[in-house]
Amino acid sequence: MMDFSSINPVIAISVLVVSITVHEMMHAFTAHWLGDDTAHEQGRVSLNPLRHIDPFLTIVLPVVTYLLVGVPFLAAKPVPFNPYKVKYGEFGAALIGVAGPLTNLGIALVAGLILRTVGATVSGVALEFLLAFVWLNVALFVFNMIPIPPLDGSRLLYAFAPEPVQEVMAHLERYGIFIVFALVFTFPTILSNIIQAVIRFIV
Repeated sequence: MMDFSSINPVIAISVLVVSITVHEMMHAFTAHWLGDDTAHEQGRVSLNPLRHIDPFLTIVLPVVTYLLVGVPFLAAKPVPFNPYKVKYGEFGAALIGVAGPLTNLGIALVAGLILRTVGATVSGVALEFLLAFVWLNVALFVFNMIPIPPLDGSRLLYAFAPEPVQEVMAHLERYGIFIVFALVFTFPTILSNIIQAVIRFIV
C-alpha cells in the first residue's frame, strides 16, 4: 500500500494547493450561504490559492509534522465568520467547520472512484496524481477533524458539548495550534501510528 514518502514532492505540493484552496473556499461559501458575508467580503469565496495560504500553517507545519510523524499536517489561513450572523447558531458554525474536511473527503472519494473505474488503464503521472488526491485529501480530512481548537473538528464538538466544555474550548482556542504541536513533539510515534491507521482505514 502507498505511503506518504512515496508521493512525488511536486505532485504532493500541487495536490495540496488545489485541495486546501477548495477546502477553504467551501468554508467561506458555506458561511455566505448561511447568512454571514464576512469571508465573502474578504475575498475568501475564491479558488485563488494566494487568498488562503498561511505561512506557518500551510508551509512550516506540514514540513515539521512530516519530519516528526511521517504525515504532513497542514491548514490554511482560518476563514473568518461572525457567529451572530450565521443561521442556526452553534449548529451553523459546525456546518461551516465541517464543510472543509467533508470537501476533502469528497475529493478523495471522487479520485478513488476514478481509480476503481479506470485504474487498470492509467499509469505514470496520471496514476500518481489520482493516488495523491486520495491519500492527501484523506489526511487533510483526518487532521482537520481533530477536535482541538482551532481545527475544524472543534466546531462540531462545540455544537454538541455542554456549556462547561464549551467554555474550556473557548479559552483553548488561542492556544490550540500549540497544543497540537505539543502532542506531535511529545507523542510522535503514538500519534503517527494512530493517525496513519485511521488514514489507511479510510483509504
